[in-house]
Amino acid sequence: MSVQERKQRERVERERLIVVTARELAEQQGWDAVTTRRLAERIEYSQPVLYSHFRGKREIIGAVALAGAVEMAAAVRAATCAADGRRERVAALARAYLDFAARNPAVYDALFQLDGGLAFADEDTPEPLKDAFAALLETLGEVAGDGVHPGFFTEVFWASLHGLATLSRAGRLLPEDAGPRLELLVDRLAVV
Repeated sequence: MSVQERKQRERVERERLIVVTARELAEQQGWDAVTTRRLAERIEYSQPVLYSHFRGKREIIGAVALAGAVEMAAAVRAATCAADGRRERVAALARAYLDFAARNPAVYDALFQLDGGLAFADEDTPEPLKDAFAALLETLGEVAGDGVHPGFFTEVFWASLHGLATLSRAGRLLPEDAGPRLELLVDRLAVV
């Protein structure tokens, strides 16, 4: 292995460490606690080293969001692959999405609430975000109904899931009604 290859590998590992540490800190204490000073202390590198990877917190949030999009897409695909039948796949997708949002609130915020400098619904949308949407579209496109654009249907279903995730987390919805709420969403929105 050349010196250049080793340095590149070390750089990639350092960047991964920054992202993982930022995510951990955000999950433990919220995004306000994520500062370059705190990150530098936790990873035991100087702030200039941190800035050699990311221009600031916004880019770090974006990196956490991209990693989270990959995880969310994998969770949705795993859940839908394990389900039999269209209705069961839609219900599995909805549960996987809501479970991901509940288990990873800081990542979910990085993806959908905070400014990570990422373009959505645009030519410049990063591949992990496109793939996360594709993971939803793969199942939801099957149940959009005749004459309904699969992409639009997926957006509306996704918006409903996002609303449920956000309102549930804020304590605006009764937790004991989560199951019936999900069943209503699946039965009324999806043509199965």
